[in-house]
Amino acid sequence: MLVTAQGSIAATTEDDPLKVDLAKLVECTSYDVPSYNGFAMWLTGPGSVEAMKLMGVTELPSDNLMLREFKLEKPITVFGRQTDRVAFAPSGPLAVLDEADPHPLAKQLGIKVAVDTPGKFLGEKEIVSSKEQLENSDTVLHSRITLNVSTVDTHPGKTLAGCSYSIEVE
Repeated sequence: MLVTAQGSIAATTEDDPLKVDLAKLVECTSYDVPSYNGFAMWLTGPGSVEAMKLMGVTELPSDNLMLREFKLEKPITVFGRQTDRVAFAPSGPLAVLDEADPHPLAKQLGIKVAVDTPGKFLGEKEIVSSKEQLENSDTVLHSRITLNVSTVDTHPGKTLAGCSYSIEVE
């Protein structure tokens, strides 16, 4: 059973983390959930020192326990903006953009706003949603890819924008 909310993206599976296009990973334009999980484990797992060297990234100190932030050797362009900083949340990569107001980007990307207060902005747009019943089981895997725009108090004057890749067991 496949449910796609708003067209579909080419859900490319990539087994070689060095071939992953970070900008496309952030923008939700090419990769599937297993590809993201493999890339994230490679970059932040036990071999992270070697992976960071190969990727040309340096980990930055972070006051946010939910984000691992990296400075890129070469900037990337995402959503028509350039950045040399990317943060990884538990479910996906986020570009750290030098924009205090998230509203213009959220509007540009068609983001549905969930929280909009003076101290916090959070919104998402579902890109892909699919459910798969495991063979000979009552277990259903729900895969979701969403585009997100947010602000966090640990990054004043910044907007975080990127992709969330998740699989939930139902």
